[in-house]
Amino acid sequence: MNKNFQQKLKKAAILGGLGVASVTVPLFLIAPGAATQRQKAAFVGRNFAHRGLHSEDKSVPENSLEAFRLAGRAGYGAELDARLTKDGQVVVFHDDTLERMCGVPGRVDEKSYDELRLLTLCGTNQRIPLLTEALEVFGGRGPLIVELKSGSRNRELCEKVNAILAAYPGQVCIESFNPFIVRWFRFHAKDLLRGQLATRTRDYGGAVTPKQAFLLSHCLLNFISRPQFIAYRIGYRPPTVRLAELMGALRFGWTAHNERAERRRDGVIFEFYRPQRIFKQ
Repeated sequence: MNKNFQQKLKKAAILGGLGVASVTVPLFLIAPGAATQRQKAAFVGRNFAHRGLHSEDKSVPENSLEAFRLAGRAGYGAELDARLTKDGQVVVFHDDTLERMCGVPGRVDEKSYDELRLLTLCGTNQRIPLLTEALEVFGGRGPLIVELKSGSRNRELCEKVNAILAAYPGQVCIESFNPFIVRWFRFHAKDLLRGQLATRTRDYGGAVTPKQAFLLSHCLLNFISRPQFIAYRIGYRPPTVRLAELMGALRFGWTAHNERAERRRDGVIFEFYRPQRIFKQ
C-alpha cells in the first residue's frame, strides 16, 4: 500500500469521523427522555386550562383558587405556576413581581407569605394561594401541569414542590423553562413526567443572553434534562424541536385560543375558550 493511498485513507477517515460527529452530536444534544405508557396515559390528548379556568375580563383571576375550582368542575386538566416566597412557602403565582396582578410594587420572593396573603388578585376577593391550597381545590379531577418558575433558590423550590406533589393523589407532571430544574426531577423524581418549556429566540428578551436564548429555543440543552415532553409556544417550531418530537418527545403547545392548536399535538394548554376536555391527536 503506497503512501499516497494511505494519506487518502487517513483523510477519508478524518472526514468520515467529522461527518459522523456532525450527525451524532446534535442528536445527542436534543434527544428526549423516554416516557412510559403509565406516565403518558393521563396527559396525552388532554386540554389544560392555562393558570386555571380564568376569565379574560379578570373577574376570575389567573392562578386563583376560583380558577382551579372552575377547571376541576369542568373536567379539564390545569396548568399552574409555582414559586417561593421570602420565607420559603410555595405559592401559585406567575410573575416575578406583584404589580400586574396585585397593583403593588415588589417581588414575590421579597415578601413573606403573611405579607402576600393580604393582597388581592386583580381587585377581586381572590388571593395568592399556596400550592397545597390549589391542589386541594382542584382535587385530582383532572391531570395537572406544575410549572416551576426559575429563581435564586431553585433547588429549594424543587425539593419543596416534589414533597408537596408526593402527597397529592391526583395525576401530575412538571415543566420549566429552566433545564436544570427539569434535570433535578430527572434524577430525584423519576416517576414524574417532566417537560421542557420553550419559545422563539426573540421571546426570551433580556432574561438570558442571545446565545442562551438560541440554545433554549432550539432545545439544544435537552441533554441536561432529557425532557419527556416539549411544551413549545404555538407557532413556528425549529427543526431541532421537530426532530426531538420525532425521537419521541410528547408534543405540547401553549397558549391555545382555538381548537386548531390540537392538530398534531399530544397536549394543549388553552385559555379564553372552552375546548373539548379530550381530543384526538
